[in-house]
Amino acid sequence: MPITHDQALHQLQAWTTNPSLLGHARAVEIVMRAAASKYGGDPEVWGITGLLHDADYDQWPEEHPKRIVDWLREQGEEEIAHAVAFHQTKWGLSPNGPMDKCLLACDELAGFVIACCLVRPEGIATLEPKSVKKKLKDKAFAAKVDREIIRSSVETLGVDLDEHIQFVIDALKPYVEELGIGGRKE
Repeated sequence: MPITHDQALHQLQAWTTNPSLLGHARAVEIVMRAAASKYGGDPEVWGITGLLHDADYDQWPEEHPKRIVDWLREQGEEEIAHAVAFHQTKWGLSPNGPMDKCLLACDELAGFVIACCLVRPEGIATLEPKSVKKKLKDKAFAAKVDREIIRSSVETLGVDLDEHIQFVIDALKPYVEELGIGGRKE
């Protein structure tokens, strides 16, 4: 029996207390649900994949994502487990399908788009791919975001970078209040 969203959320909250990581998990869940609609996947499965992809990072960053992958396998969720394992590029796994590729292509970029929103007076309302690409060139901005993973993952997904950035922006826009991406309050 597949895990439910409530079970996934419970597991995430049991292992993750950092508000920033919880927000990131929710953002990637949102983008993955949109990606499922675009690429022909199951929005519930893809959403849970996004929600749980970093669930073990807060407590065990040096082991990430081994613990969440093991937990998913214990639940019989091999498809989700593989996608989460694939997003750890150091493991050198091959993608099994579009969900794996989308998680990798949406994870870092969703985090980066949110970072862009947080420094803009208008937040996501007026954010465009050209602004995101300009910030990608600034290595000091959101310095922990791996630009090479963004580039290579979008290439692996087989989409245009500008189009994918716009896709992520469009997926996140309806969640301005929940994600706190409405802009800086002057």
